[in-house]
Formats: sequence, C-alpha cells, structure tokens
Amino acid sequence: MNILNQFFTDTVNSNLQLLISEGAFLVDVRTPEEFKGGNVKGSTNIPLDLISYQLDQFKGKENIIVFCRSGNRSGQAKVILEQNGIANVINGGTWDQVSSFVK
Repeated sequence: MNILNQFFTDTVNSNLQLLISEGAFLVDVRTPEEFKGGNVKGSTNIPLDLISYQLDQFKGKENIIVFCRSGNRSGQAKVILEQNGIANVINGGTWDQVSSFVK
C-alpha cells in the first residue's frame, strides 16, 4: 500500500470511528438474507433496492453511514440519498469494517 492510500484509509477510518461514537445512523444496504448471516450491532437493514422508498427513515439524521459487503452497493446508496436531498452520508465500505468500530 502506498503512503497516499494509507493516509486516505487512516483518515476514513478515523472519521468512521468518530461518527459511530457520536451515534451515526448505521444502514446496511445488503439483502435481508445477507443481513441475517451477520451484521453490525445496532444497524438498520434497508436493502439498496428499497432505499428510494424509505427516504423518511433518513430525514433528520445528523450523520448516516451506509455499508454493504464490498462497498459497491453502499456507494450507490450514497448517490441515491444525496440525489434525494439527504446530506451527511458516508460510504462506510464493508460491514466488517464498520463493525470493527462498534462497541
């Protein structure tokens, strides 16, 4: 890993850790079956294909962290939310990564 990637990853991880400790809304955008197979303590499962129908759940949240298996679906969820006026959305990447910061 080059120094730039290491710096970027460390910065993202620090932000995730801080936001989670401050009570960010944690949203797993995987399927219900994937969610049942393992999930982040305290997270809410809203599958990617239902995000646009569940916008009310995101309104008024100060910070939102979306995540999935690889970071791809959560990236799509972030775009959908931002296109619908939901701010402060962070793509947390994988559910394992986000879980590592939850106590």
